[in-house]
Amino acid sequence: QVQLVESGGGLVQAGGSLILSCVASGRAIDYGAMGWFRQAPGKEREFVAVISWSGTDTRYADFVNGRFTIFRDGTKNTIFLQMSRLEPEDTAVYTCSAGNIFHTVVSGVGSWGQGTQVTVSS
Repeated sequence: QVQLVESGGGLVQAGGSLILSCVASGRAIDYGAMGWFRQAPGKEREFVAVISWSGTDTRYADFVNGRFTIFRDGTKNTIFLQMSRLEPEDTAVYTCSAGNIFHTVVSGVGSWGQGTQVTVSS
């Protein structure tokens, strides 16, 4: 079972930026694809972004609209979510997910971290 640990959340003003990170440990095959989901108060968890093992394939939710970038470091076990032009509507708990393939992550059936709170003030 892969373990995922997120960091980087916090409080930021609207229009500001944050970068989240997620470190995976365990069998590499279990974190071939990694991604981010978020859950705002009173709402269901929703997909944000996913990245492949190579880092060359990425996919984003429509609401990202070019504001977020997901990338992976050379060790392959750490991903980042660079978020800019943040809006109060981006306030949520952001959770890292991992799976052996893209579909596992995007479908929401991968492994999960504990999440990190992002709060955007207006």
